[in-house]
Amino acid sequence: MRLKHCHNFHDFRKLAKQRLPSPIFDYIDGAADDELTCRRNSRSFEECDLVPNVLKGVSHIDMSVTVMGQKLQMPLFCSPTALQRLFHHEGERATAGAAAKFGTMFGVSSLGTVSLEELRKIYNTPQVYQFYFHKDRALNQVMMERAKAAGVDVMMLTVDSITGGNRERDLRNGFSIPFRLTLSGMLQFAFKPMWGINYVTHESFKLPQLDDHVEMSGGALSIGRYFTEMLEPSMNWDDVAEMVKLWDGQFCLKGVMSVEDVKKAIDIGCTGVVLSNHGGRQLDGSRSPFDHLAEVVDAVGDKIDIILDSGVQRGTHVLKALSLGAKAVSGGRFYLYPLAAAGQPGVERALGLMRDEIERGMRLMGCTSTDQLSRGNLRFR
Repeated sequence: MRLKHCHNFHDFRKLAKQRLPSPIFDYIDGAADDELTCRRNSRSFEECDLVPNVLKGVSHIDMSVTVMGQKLQMPLFCSPTALQRLFHHEGERATAGAAAKFGTMFGVSSLGTVSLEELRKIYNTPQVYQFYFHKDRALNQVMMERAKAAGVDVMMLTVDSITGGNRERDLRNGFSIPFRLTLSGMLQFAFKPMWGINYVTHESFKLPQLDDHVEMSGGALSIGRYFTEMLEPSMNWDDVAEMVKLWDGQFCLKGVMSVEDVKKAIDIGCTGVVLSNHGGRQLDGSRSPFDHLAEVVDAVGDKIDIILDSGVQRGTHVLKALSLGAKAVSGGRFYLYPLAAAGQPGVERALGLMRDEIERGMRLMGCTSTDQLSRGNLRFR
């Protein structure tokens, strides 16, 4: 199978599985506990039908949106994800380059493998910084000041990861950073030698946002211990309010689900929230964002920009979310599988296919712009 044979999410997943050692593929693919929420995230879209209008004159399609002050040429962006250079040696460089080509936003994680500053210098497309709240308040301030100096457009605080989810695939194969694999896990790397060749022949693996705090060479602090020892489980709304004030710009909470929490985000000055269950990787059994989207939109209206994340695999999923009131849609796996499969050309192909699906869907729906999408276009079974 080659990149040109990939026509959808499932094709990219298949190609990534062929090219990645299974412990790394499972890190992308896996989710918490029984992975029920992960499966539900995508299946939730299947219970919603689109109702098109015809003869509307759709010679020109404008799929651009403005979300958290950022003008995007398409209503889908690449959510920040960790450790991207594990999946492909280009890592965040590939994601940022593809996002810039399609005029959309991309994110860099606190656990990103390319620095904020490097990506900001090269690409002027809107950039999000996904932030974890640390026990060391001074460290939080230093990291935020660094992001501000780098020119980051949106600060995105992840609030559903004060502890790691129970990802049993990783436990079975021993996946961790630094690597501490089981014997069977190590054997899987031998079956995919090209990944290993690329890993050792390119620049060493590092976490530039945390260089001084997480040691990758000998295990002073592993990624797992980073979550259990450095992150602040007692983080509360007062802490976040201080961060919003300090940042003094576009500020988004990722991992919010309840109406009550969205209202609190509005009260402390957030400009956006990402309805997300972390792709099913944290609390298994939690509600899918698409199932919950209408309830949140009905409660808060246009008081804050609502982004839907988790489970998005098709352009029609994007149209359904926008019709329910989301300002934009984001995702991780939809571009991580293509990244793992082929680097920047893979991410570009994924974004191109999604853009084509969104445009085709809008034409068939009789909509020339995203603001024409509404609940009148939907029926639930």
